Amino acid sequence: MKHLFILLSFVLLAQMGWSQNGLTQLTSDVTYLADDKLEGREIGTKGEELAAIFIAERYAEIGLTPKGTDGYFQTFSRKQEQDPHSTAAADTGRVVGRNVAGFIDNGAKTTVVIGAHYDHLGYGSHGSLHSGEPAIHNGADDNASGIAVMLMLAEKLKSDAKSNNYLFIAFSGEERGLWGSNYFTKEPTLKLDDVNYMINMDMVGRLNEENTLAINGTGTSPIWKSLLPELNKSEFKLVLSESGVGPSDHTSFYLKDIPVLHFFTGQHDDYHKPSDDVDKVNFDGMHKIGGFIFSLITNLDDGGKIKFTKTKEPDASSSPRFSVTLGVVPDYLFDGAGMRISGVKEGRTADNAGMIEGDIVIKMGKIEVTDMQSYMQGLSAFKKGDKTKVVIKRGEKTIKKKVQF
Repeated sequence: MKHLFILLSFVLLAQMGWSQNGLTQLTSDVTYLADDKLEGREIGTKGEELAAIFIAERYAEIGLTPKGTDGYFQTFSRKQEQDPHSTAAADTGRVVGRNVAGFIDNGAKTTVVIGAHYDHLGYGSHGSLHSGEPAIHNGADDNASGIAVMLMLAEKLKSDAKSNNYLFIAFSGEERGLWGSNYFTKEPTLKLDDVNYMINMDMVGRLNEENTLAINGTGTSPIWKSLLPELNKSEFKLVLSESGVGPSDHTSFYLKDIPVLHFFTGQHDDYHKPSDDVDKVNFDGMHKIGGFIFSLITNLDDGGKIKFTKTKEPDASSSPRFSVTLGVVPDYLFDGAGMRISGVKEGRTADNAGMIEGDIVIKMGKIEVTDMQSYMQGLSAFKKGDKTKVVIKRGEKTIKKKVQF
């Protein structure tokens, strides 16, 4: 009994040490990637190159084998219309990016792909929701957070898991339309037939007080829906979505018939703005999410290749078409009735009407809003210049707001 107690004490101390070291390293990695000196890591810029070099150096420290086409790097280029305010080099009318790939070769038959994108918006020339002067968009949550958790998993899997091979990929060009992951799946540096499944971490740095964690892609393999709740043990409030298609890099792998999961802690008012910075990141939450993903991967490690299933995608022809918006960021983690607002865009319709973060839209004109689909249906009933009343819930109060689109 005494020897057992001593053994358990050593195990506990080792776990506590890893936990503390993991938190310290997460903080260090995000702090570097979201530093002003990287100028927002826009694809094709010096800042993106510095970020790629940093990730490659971290791979080398961990002991990952290079799996790009030039060491750790896989360079690609895309033609673009050059924005005069962009800092990206485009002497030839093309923008050059690089994926960063590192490998753990355990001699296994199958490989697990673990990815995250590291590019962001630079000074906001593409995709910014900032209404002021150009400013550095550091993207601490989007997506320095995902890269940091990916690196944490690489360290843990290097020493503790041997039943699969593991490919870690930091993608560039995600913000322009999944450029890096799309290129990789067309020009892979290993056989895609050997890929077991793909884990994507995009925006995992803002776990809220309710511990709400969204996981997309749960319909891409039959095992996900049973395994995820079983491993969760009530640590997270899980919001599960079946579709393998979404605005992040897992989509590129799903379209190659590979099971995927995308981990996401939700949008917020700092999304695609200069205010998405390190001081707002929940590092404890990131560490918990990393631990959950690690338990998922190791639980599957001895089970062989998992089955892929296609998911039913919404029919584009039946989706509501609308030409106006309220100018808000919806809370995609909200599972109640209505559409909860997680951010209000300055100077837009909702802001002018006095709506705030946390308000829940329950009616627009004559349309009852019960979810995102009915919210979009409500928008489709209006055009620019129209006036209507929007009913919101704010706490226990129901409030009517006059709006003009």
